[in-house]
Amino acid sequence: MKGLLLFIGWCLLFVLSWPLALLALVLAPWVWLLSLPLRLLGMAVGAVFALVRAVLFLPARLLGWRG
Repeated sequence: MKGLLLFIGWCLLFVLSWPLALLALVLAPWVWLLSLPLRLLGMAVGAVFALVRAVLFLPARLLGWRG
């Protein structure tokens, strides 16, 4: 469904302004490639927060608390 809405939006943009639609079609893979390092950074930060949370809750889990 998301892909269909994206396609319909692109077709509408193509009807309204075809140079802008073609530019968006060409630049979309480049934007995706540029966002990959930011996604990896986000995953790394999430993993660090999960590790800190696990370390902070370790004493409670050793004493038998279940959350």
